[in-house]
This record gives sequence, structure tokens and C-alpha cells, in this order.
Amino acid sequence: MKVKDCMCHDVCFVKPETKVSEVAKLMAKNHIGCVPVCDNNNSVCGILTDRDLVLRCMACGKDACNIPVSDIMSCNVETCKDTDDITNAESLMGQNQIRRLPVCDNQNRVVGMLTLSDLTKNDNKVGKEEFCNTIEEICDCNGNKNAE
Repeated sequence: MKVKDCMCHDVCFVKPETKVSEVAKLMAKNHIGCVPVCDNNNSVCGILTDRDLVLRCMACGKDACNIPVSDIMSCNVETCKDTDDITNAESLMGQNQIRRLPVCDNQNRVVGMLTLSDLTKNDNKVGKEEFCNTIEEICDCNGNKNAE
């Protein structure tokens, strides 16, 4: 199974200069916990999660209405290609303990998102054992890593 057969195709993304408060509203409106940050070519340059909003903005007393996403986003984003085999994407998620993975085309433009929810909905196609292994790695049930 390929990533494109499992991923969410309708993905919201923002620019680095977008204000944090606007992104929070976008996330609430769309019931999502993560937004890729893209440059003018729609290439991924960062990612912002609901956790980033809390830990890097609210907990630090920053004014969400006045700071750009680029001030609190995570850089060096792991991505996969829509043509990748789903087992490779699962492995990437597990190794990096990430629950959400931007999916890009060959020009690094965002074309979708792969989440644990997507894997859950497709666990019969993905394989229950592979899915369970991915969850275990992400959560690191052995307590050796910090989970997202």
C-alpha cells in the first residue's frame, strides 16, 4: 500500500509569517492538531503542532496575536513522499516518535498529511501488527525516548 492511498489529501498549511493566533483559529476550525509551514513554493519549511502552541507560545507568555509562526515552529521536518510504501512511512514515524507526517511530492510541495488516525482507519490494509509496532515505537513504551 502506498502513502497516497492512506493519507488525508485535504491539508491546510500556512506561511512562516502567519500570526500564531491565526494558526490556532485555523486548527480549531478544521479540528486538526498540526499545520505544515510552507515557503512561497509550497515546500515544507516547518511544522506547528498544538503542543508547540502551548509550550512555545502560551507557557512562555508570548503574544500569539503578534508573533509569526516562524518564531515557534519546529524546523527540520520529517516528510515522506506520496509514492512511498506505507511501511516506510510507519517506520519513519516510529523512529522519530511523530504522530503526524507531512506528505510531499517530488518538488517537496505538501500534498497531504499522514497521521495515526489515517493508519487506524486503514489498519486492515496497513496490517495490524505493523500498526501496533508503529504505535509502540511512537509512544516508546520502554521509556527510552521522549514522545511528541
